[in-house]
This record gives sequence, C-alpha cells and structure tokens, in this order.
Amino acid sequence: MIKVENLRKEFPLGRTLQKELATKEKIAVAVDNISFQCQPGRIFSLLGPNGAGKTTTMRMLSTIFKPTSGNIEIAGINAVTNSRDARRKIGFLTGSTGLYARLTPNELIKYFADLYEVSDADFKIRKEKLFDLLDMNDFQNKRIGKLSTGMKQKVSICRTMIHDPEVIVFDEPTSGLDVITAENIISLIRDCKNDGKTVIFSSHIMSEVDLLCDDMAIVHKGKLLYNGTMENFRSNQQESSLTAEFIRIIHESNAATV
Repeated sequence: MIKVENLRKEFPLGRTLQKELATKEKIAVAVDNISFQCQPGRIFSLLGPNGAGKTTTMRMLSTIFKPTSGNIEIAGINAVTNSRDARRKIGFLTGSTGLYARLTPNELIKYFADLYEVSDADFKIRKEKLFDLLDMNDFQNKRIGKLSTGMKQKVSICRTMIHDPEVIVFDEPTSGLDVITAENIISLIRDCKNDGKTVIFSSHIMSEVDLLCDDMAIVHKGKLLYNGTMENFRSNQQESSLTAEFIRIIHESNAATV
C-alpha cells in the first residue's frame, strides 16, 4: 500500500533559472500539498501534462527525492524517515534510468538480485519467468550497449521486478516502445495486480489508462485536480472520451488561475 499525505517538493532557483523563467521567486514548487492512497490489488494511475509534477512525485515515492514536507508510507514503512527499508519494498521503472552497457542482461539482473539479497533458488525461478514473459532469452547474453530501445526496456523491467517487490512504480513504462513490447508490459502490470501488489503508473497514453486503471489522480502545476476511482470519474465525465475529459479538466484549471 502507498499512503501520501500533504506531499510538497520545492527546488531552489539560481539566478540563471530566475532570469530564464522571468521570476524573482527563489524556489519552484514542483509538487504542492497532494494526498492520495494506492491500494494492494488495484492499479492507480497518476496523470498530468508535461511538467505537472508526476515524475517528481514518482521519484519521491521511490525515495530518490526527499520531500520538502509531507509524508510517504510504503507497505507500512515511513519512506521519509526510513528510506532504506522502504526501498527494499519498491520496484521503480523509469525510461530515464541508465543501464550498464558493458554487462549482459544476465549479468545485470544477477547483480541487482544480489543487491537485494535474493536467494539463488528464487533468482532462477523469477528470472526464467520474467525472461519468458518478456521474450528475452534470445538476447540474454548480449551486451546491453548493443541492444535496441525495446530490449533495454525489458532489461529495466526485469531489474525492477527481480526482488519481487510489494509496490511497483511505473513511470511512462511504454513510452517510445513498439506495440509488442508495450503489450508485454501491460500484461506484466495486470499480473502484478492479480498477485495483489500495489501498482502506480503514469502514462500519456490514455488507452492504457482506460484499459488498466482502477483508481487515478490528475495533477497539474503540482496541484491535485482529481483523486478517486476510475468508475466515479467515468460516471461524472462531461466529455465523450477519457482524453477529452482530461483536457477539459486541465483547461478549466488553467482558466481558474488566470
């Protein structure tokens, strides 16, 4: 389970950024006092346009960033005061995470399994399951630097899942991938839900959100505009599609701040 309470993240602005942004403010507020919960066995989607604060929120959930204020609980652990123990419960997938180009998928996945103290027996079972699901066996011994974008994303997924985390954070998991690879990732997300894991993901692809989402939040300019079930969102939407309703909510928010 994930519990987020009054989460806020500020970044200092140097003189160069102040000039570029034409502001005298000394801080930028990326996430502004948001709260939500993600339940086990359900898929929670965090939506918002570019620069909304989604990735910053994901990185705080994954203990990469420390909040300026507020609290995060991961599987019963306070992730702000006890980030190391919380991190062991988390699998975090993002397209911006680098891979070791000189290693093979086999070597890299084993390295991360050892970091998480996964037993040899569990490693073998999990690796075989993930490699079969993602069709990785043909390139498991090739150097990662020689792999395609889709292949590298599959390696990142295995790294995310090899320690069998209770909480999975997917930040734009299918961005830039081919249809087959994207479908494999969607299948994996469904498997995580069916296994009772807590899943949170962000995506710009509304068809994926419509297909997978049980609960969702919409953030814009760091603020929470919607937080509830997908069923409730659909029953109250004013537009004919999820995409159109999302755009309407964002435009209304912009108009309200003018």
